[in-house]
Amino acid sequence: MRRSGRRRPGWLSLLLRSVESAQALHRHLGVDPGSILPVIQRYPMRINPYYLSLIQNPQDPIWKQVVPDPRELEDPQGLEDPLEEEKHSPVPNLIHRYPDRALLIVSNRCAVYCRFCNRKRKVGKGPPVDPGTIRDALDYIRHHGEIREVLLSGGDPLLLPDEMLEGILTELRAIPHVEILRIGSRTPCTLPQRITWGLCRILKRFQPLFLITHFNHPKELTPQARAACGRLADSGIPLACQTVLLRGVNDQKEVMAELMQGLLTMRVRPYYLFQTDLVRGTAHFRTPIERGIEIVDHLRRKTSGLCVPHYVLDLPGGGGKAPLTPSCLMEVEGDHYLLVDHEGEPRSYPRETGNRIKANSRG
Repeated sequence: MRRSGRRRPGWLSLLLRSVESAQALHRHLGVDPGSILPVIQRYPMRINPYYLSLIQNPQDPIWKQVVPDPRELEDPQGLEDPLEEEKHSPVPNLIHRYPDRALLIVSNRCAVYCRFCNRKRKVGKGPPVDPGTIRDALDYIRHHGEIREVLLSGGDPLLLPDEMLEGILTELRAIPHVEILRIGSRTPCTLPQRITWGLCRILKRFQPLFLITHFNHPKELTPQARAACGRLADSGIPLACQTVLLRGVNDQKEVMAELMQGLLTMRVRPYYLFQTDLVRGTAHFRTPIERGIEIVDHLRRKTSGLCVPHYVLDLPGGGGKAPLTPSCLMEVEGDHYLLVDHEGEPRSYPRETGNRIKANSRG
């Protein structure tokens, strides 16, 4: 009698058909293998069939995010570890920078390898994360009662098998002082097939649990991505999005507004807009900070406050997140503050509280 083996999940079958070599990319997109081979020898490539199907033209916003570029090898000023994560890693694969939060790296694989990744030094390289280092990290968290929030990161935690992910979450939820769990995952965007109802049932058991996902362009807001986010939201998992500001991808006001508005219709709250980190190999993606401030100011003036993310810079050297905000306060004029409204018009607001509570329009 033939023994029936366990069926491979559909998302995993899709992932195993990813484009990972220069020759395979040439067959699919016509890219000269010689131009990208040195790049992928240093920074691996993975583009799964779903995300590959979103590329419509050479150098379009999807292409730029995942197709290797020779400029990745022309960035001498970039840093391998600009946030000094290794310096804040008391045990392997655990980063403890903020007193009450810890980041646990449980995977070094992703559904696609983004060319702007802030962990280019690690992702896609070497063997999978050693389960022994995860056990050591969990033990560290158990012995540090100040840690009340843990973020699972990677790579992408949702590329772990359901059973392994469930085991890690079970261990964390058993630690009394760990109140909040977060998962950082780009799979709702890059491999939405991974978001199965079975996975959602697992995640639902460990609330309060938040899923922080990552969309960068409106072309990523596909029916499949919408369905994946819908499954998570219907399971009671709060969703937020971290977007990276990328030159030539989403550094236009109208593009960013369309993205943020679209995310909100998918029940994903815009959370952070990150200035691109000073990671070696990403200089061609970086924009001036002034551009990001202009974009956020445009969002603030032209769309719902729910659509406006926090624009932040993760400071080099492990200094943490610094907010980069457009200033509405122009100056202090006598006993009034002079501000700017959503139309760019100056308005005044009294400095005292007392009876002077009515804001006056100028001009």
